[in-house]
Amino acid sequence: MTLAKRIIPCLDVDNGRVVKGVHFADVKDAGDPVELAKKYSEQGADELVFLDITASQQGRDTMKNVVRKVASVIDIPFTVGGGIKKLEDARGILLSGADKVSINTAAVKSPGLITQLMEIFGKQCVVVAIDAKRRYCEGVECKGKHTFRDKKKGRYWFEVMIYGGKEGTGLDAIAWAREVEKKGAGEILLTSIDADGTENGYDVELTKAICKASTIPVIASGGCGSPRHMRDVFEKADVDAALAASIFHYEKTTVDKVKKYLKRSGVRTRI
Repeated sequence: MTLAKRIIPCLDVDNGRVVKGVHFADVKDAGDPVELAKKYSEQGADELVFLDITASQQGRDTMKNVVRKVASVIDIPFTVGGGIKKLEDARGILLSGADKVSINTAAVKSPGLITQLMEIFGKQCVVVAIDAKRRYCEGVECKGKHTFRDKKKGRYWFEVMIYGGKEGTGLDAIAWAREVEKKGAGEILLTSIDADGTENGYDVELTKAICKASTIPVIASGGCGSPRHMRDVFEKADVDAALAASIFHYEKTTVDKVKKYLKRSGVRTRI
């Protein structure tokens, strides 16, 4: 029997408020994180993801308070990422009540941190976020990369981006997914920067390739604009979970409505 697919609302938190942007920019206020967490939990969300996009240390302390409050009002698992650079940062978030921590830039800069977190807190607590961006091949830059073909634009690959999508690493996303699994990651949170905030659907091709490359669960993120987009990524990429933000924050739909739609479409979820 196949495992039920998970629906995960994502909350980007900036100085204690939930915000939402397009292509990792142009942020707008979307509400109170504790109130939204309670609402999504009551609607039947399987898990939640909080990404702390605050730059200041003051904001980091605010996030711990948010985590404590969220843990007191919901009983579903939740992951917290953003600004976790070292072991002590992860420990602080987990002790505040989070079930998992997500690392991205720190994983690229210090891959040993993945193993360290796994050995101390267990594999189930370690999520590695991969933010990937399409790069079209020019000259020899695609050598050694996993490439795809666009009929109009030619060959391209997916580069791992860090610092909130602002800086390229030269790392191939598919190869990096394999590497983080070897290092001890228990799950991959995969975001297509190109699709993020567009509401035109997930990058199915990217998601499918990452799912094939790794044996650990993968969460698809970036681009969800309707329940149909979730159905598509579940059916075409066989991903384990789908993450969305705007469609829930701005009440275009609810978690329970999405799950009922998926059930009618033949996709197994927990209802």
